[in-house]
Amino acid sequence: MIFVFHPYILKTASQKGMACVNEPLVVGYRFRGNKFDINYHSHLEHYEIYFFHAGSCRYLINNQIYDLSPGDILLMDGKTLHKPNVDPSSEYVRSVVHFSPQWIQGVLTELKSLNLLEVFEKLHHCLIRTNENEESKRLEHIIWRLTELQNNFKRYNTQVEAEMKVLVIEMLIIVNRIGQVDSKKILSSRTEKTEHAENIAAYIQNHFMEKLTLDELAEALNLSKSYVSHVFKEMTGFTVMEFLMGCRLTQVKFLLEMEPNKPLKDVAYESGFESVSHFSRYFKEKVGVTAKEYRSVRSKISN
Repeated sequence: MIFVFHPYILKTASQKGMACVNEPLVVGYRFRGNKFDINYHSHLEHYEIYFFHAGSCRYLINNQIYDLSPGDILLMDGKTLHKPNVDPSSEYVRSVVHFSPQWIQGVLTELKSLNLLEVFEKLHHCLIRTNENEESKRLEHIIWRLTELQNNFKRYNTQVEAEMKVLVIEMLIIVNRIGQVDSKKILSSRTEKTEHAENIAAYIQNHFMEKLTLDELAEALNLSKSYVSHVFKEMTGFTVMEFLMGCRLTQVKFLLEMEPNKPLKDVAYESGFESVSHFSRYFKEKVGVTAKEYRSVRSKISN
């Protein structure tokens, strides 16, 4: 189960909807299945610590693919697009922590420890292979404790929030320490299929604002159209079109927040949508609110 912490609100993931847009901390401990993160998505202002426990999972982050092993930790910044590709016949167990750097920044400044966030800000995403060592077990215990605090949280309590911040800082210390022992970025072995799928993803990310067809994509990469469709789906769990639309949706969210006065039709066209009506329907379907409502929420947070 995923729980959302706010000084005044506690919700389960199935209830959260747009609430997570302005929540400082979202924690999920050892939950199964891919109900909550099946889509290619990003979190904008939240950093994510993802802890893989068990199962079979190939993870797509931007245009890189990682085959995960139990104990693997992924660190991702808010703008990193990501999605797990999970074998439906196997289990899929992981823990996640999404936190707002602004929520923790004050304490880190007082401790002269803002460098703990650099791994997110400079690398954007990072895989740490712990092989389930003692440090990773301590990290898992912290995530468990955070969910315990949230389970028992009934109303605003500065002591509870203070403990949560202490626990998040301890997590940051641990991931920085074990990340320095291990390689900062670990790439899976580069099979031909992996390289082709990553090249397809990279090309889409560089051209999603244009009118892009499967024929054009295949021709640009000197691959057959059928192979492009097959290998990308096999390696990422996405169709090419799903990935393309995910890139466009992330760009829309960015423009809605960073350019609050830009007309919605310009946001749509500059993100690769060919019609405002399609943009409006797609945004509401994927985000759960209209683009105008989303912008309103984000502007209130920024202010």
